[in-house]
This record gives sequence, structure tokens and C-alpha cells, in this order.
Amino acid sequence: MPVMEYLERNAALYGDEIALVELNPAVADGRRMSWKEFSLIESNTFAPYRREITWRVFDEKANRCANLLIERGVRRGEKVAILMYNCLEWLPIYFGVLKAGAIAVPFNFRYDAAEILYCAELAEVDVIIFGPEFIGRIETNAERLSKGRLLIYVGDGCPSFAESYHLMIDDCASTKPDVGEITEDDFGAIYFSSGTTGFPKAILHKHRSLTQAAQMEQKHHLTGREDNFLCIPPLYHTGAKFHWMGSLVAGSKAVLLKGTKPEIILDAVSKEQCTIVWLLVPWAQDIVDALDRGDLKLEDYKLDQWRLMHIGAQPVPPSLIRRWKKYFPNHDYDTNYGLSESTGPGCVHLGLKNIHKVGAIGVPGWRWQCKIVDEHGETVIRGDVGELCVKGPGVMTCYYNDPKATAEVLRDGWLWTGDMAMQDAEGFYFLVDRKKDVIVMGGENIYPVQIEDFLHKFGKIKDVAVIGLPDRRLGEISAAIIELQPGVECTEDEINNFCLDLPRYKRPKKIIFADVPRNATGKIEKPVLRKRYGADKLVALENRS
Repeated sequence: MPVMEYLERNAALYGDEIALVELNPAVADGRRMSWKEFSLIESNTFAPYRREITWRVFDEKANRCANLLIERGVRRGEKVAILMYNCLEWLPIYFGVLKAGAIAVPFNFRYDAAEILYCAELAEVDVIIFGPEFIGRIETNAERLSKGRLLIYVGDGCPSFAESYHLMIDDCASTKPDVGEITEDDFGAIYFSSGTTGFPKAILHKHRSLTQAAQMEQKHHLTGREDNFLCIPPLYHTGAKFHWMGSLVAGSKAVLLKGTKPEIILDAVSKEQCTIVWLLVPWAQDIVDALDRGDLKLEDYKLDQWRLMHIGAQPVPPSLIRRWKKYFPNHDYDTNYGLSESTGPGCVHLGLKNIHKVGAIGVPGWRWQCKIVDEHGETVIRGDVGELCVKGPGVMTCYYNDPKATAEVLRDGWLWTGDMAMQDAEGFYFLVDRKKDVIVMGGENIYPVQIEDFLHKFGKIKDVAVIGLPDRRLGEISAAIIELQPGVECTEDEINNFCLDLPRYKRPKKIIFADVPRNATGKIEKPVLRKRYGADKLVALENRS
């Protein structure tokens, strides 16, 4: 069943229960932002910094959005982009697009004006729905973006080149539109790759993918009617949205939180009585660091109901989970692996009862298959490193309008992930590294994630990234960019001495103390680091030392 039917079921069965809460604990210039400054207003009846809607209102808002799009000429199969920060409007608009029979196309809110234009043209978008934070970026290319497209603005003070969502929506019917039957074989969404090797690719999914991801999330994490999911990452990303869809399937409450500081997260869990929290590695790291320093005290919060913390979007250092369990011994833990090409997280997951295997990405998820192959597509011997391939009902249809790129990663129904992995004797998969991130030093393959995991055990290190740098003799050498814990001093000699427990060829040849950049989903931005610490800049660093 398409995911919209879960929303309609919840509205019928649990209509008066709270579906979504939006929390805005933002601070600007040393003062709290006013409600009007920070978020989108529909009514003055909501208390500042907190809004909520029931399942019935959620469904009605989605219906109004669908009817608005239909009235403005959007037909089945046309594409509607969503460019907004997380807010209470985001998910009703997304479901409104689906209910209209259109294809939802979430845009990364970090896209600059050029990337917005590129993605709109690549995906052949017919409508762009955008929030106030993006007026300038849309205006830069407004003439080209509005050519043959409808621009709809969600917020106060509608710019002249767009139409106002709020002025139009109230006149639209709150009943389900009649667009004919929408099946799991209809196209439902286009997501974009992270664009780490250039501009993003457009990833086309059928409704089947969305349903698979939603049902799988509920099954993996046993989400029930009494659960309350805290959602912090951006909803444009498949991870946040499909983790939330476990709540959709269960008919349970969720909280959209704007803010990632440790005290904000724990306060939200405490006051909203959240039971499930999905974190990125840096946020979990910040929480345990704050607890270690005494900046946070667990007794100041009501956390007994919190049953599950899970992490995804990047490799998880085992040392972090050991520290987490010291403070939260009763928490279930899971980690999820996935790609936008596999409808986000869960095609591989650790599983709630497998915390003894922390460090692994896990076993095949519900209804998924996995294998590890060599460059010829032959399955490798268990224990050997190869490329991870996955197969299941959540695999993308194609890269939209890019048959060549599609053929490179889709072969006989298998999705070649580009991730290097190995499988241990118990059947658990371990991520070794991205294929393109492997460092070849003097003919020897070096997998940066293995070195990063090792360095994370050193107490003075907050974050670390290992990249390859050009070398005239060896081709490449490994460099460790190390971000230290706040207020901590450390020398290269200390790092080098710690690395003596590594095989000689795995020891970093260069140590650089600097911040480690991560994107909105927590992944290390290694292309940024490679550009920043290229051969010329590395020489300059050496000359200054």
C-alpha cells in the first residue's frame, strides 16, 4: 500500500491524537528569536517555540496541498520540488504531493543557487515549493526557474516572483483528491545523491520503495503506538524521513527538533518524553563529551522512557558506543546502513540484540539481500574485501535521465554501492571504506575508515578523517586530519606513538591538526579536505612548521 494510505488510516483511527510536534529552541545574538522571525506562522494560537498537529489535521493539510497543486495544473507524474527547513509544514506538503499523484523531489537545503537550478533542470521539476530562507537563492535564477515552472512560497512576505502558499491553501478542499488509483508501481519520489564527486545525480523511486522503507523501519525498531520519535536531521534526507515513517506505520507521535546542542537534545527527550532518538555521530559524541565534562547531569532530565538510540549515515566508532552505554546502560542500540539509491537506511542494519558486534554495519535488512564481489562481479571468499552489493524492493528505478550512470551501478537487479566491505564468520558485514576513498600507497590498499576507527580510541581526539595525498615516490600517502577535544593540547609525537600499535603501512604519514568538516547528514566531506590539503597546500604547511 502506498504510504499515503497509512496517513489516511491514522487520521481515521487516531484523528485527535498528536502526530507531529515542532520545537524551536533557537537563539540568535544572545536572545531568543521571536516566533515570527524563526518559523512559519499559520495562527497566533500556538505557543512560541512549539507547535503541534493531530493526525486528522495532518491528513487535511496534505489534502489541501494536493488539491492546490491540482487546481494549479499539476498532473499525475509531474515533479514538485520541496526546498524548506524542517518545520510543521514539511511533511504535509510532501504527502500532499504524493496524494496529487505527483513525484516529490526534496532539495538539500544547503544547495546554492547554481545547484538549485541544476537539480531543477536535471529532474525536470514542474513546481518548486520553498521557504523564506531560500528567497535569495531562488531569486538569483528566478527568471530561468520560473520559465515553465510554478514557484510557490511558504511563509510571510511572498516575493514578487512567486505565489503565496498560505493565501491559496485555505480555499482548497480538505478532502482527498480524486486522481485515480495510485499503486506501488507508480513513481513517487526523486532524491539526490550527496554530490561528493560533483553535482548530484537524480535518483528515481517508485512508491514501492517508500512503502518498503516505512514498513522496514517499524519492524527493525519495533516502533509501537506508545513510542515518540525525536527527529533532528533534515527531512529532505532519506534517513530522517524514512526513520520517521516507522512512526507513520505505527501511528505514533514524533517531534521535529531544530537544534543539535547536547542540552537541547536531552531537554527535548525529557520534556516531550521521547522514546526513540536517531543521532549522527557528532551529536552523540557531543553528548557524551558534555557528560564527561560535567556540563550535563543526567539527573536533571527525565529519561527513563528513552529506550532506543540509533545511528546511521556514517561509520560508527565502537569506542563511542562503549562510552554511550556507560551513561545509558539500558538503551537498545542499532546502526543502519543505506544509500539514497536504496531508499535510505536499513538495507543493512546491526539489529537491536547485536550490540556485541558494534563496529559492523550488520546483516541484511528486512526483505534485503547482500553480497560482496570483486571487480569482475564474482562473490569473494568470506573475510576478503570487495564491493558491497544489495538487492531488494527499495532499490531505485534509475538515475533519472542518466542511463550510463544507471548501468554502472544497477546490474541484474543488484545495486553496486561503491562501498568496500567484508563479511565475518558470523555473517556480519563490516564497512571498510568508500571505493573512491581507498588509498593506494606503493601498491598497498589502505582503508581510511580502519585508521579512523583506531584513532577514535585516543581520548584527546574528538573527530578524525584520513585522506590520501599525492606523493611522487609512493603515488599516495595517508594523512590524518585530527580535530582535538576542546581545550586539549596534543602533539604529533603523541599521535605517532599511539599509532605504533597499527601495522607500519597503516600508520598515517602526515598529521594535521584542524577541524573535520561534515555535511548536514554527518558524513565527512573528504573532497573538501582533499582540496584544502592538496599537494601545494601541504608543502606550505610543512614550510611553516
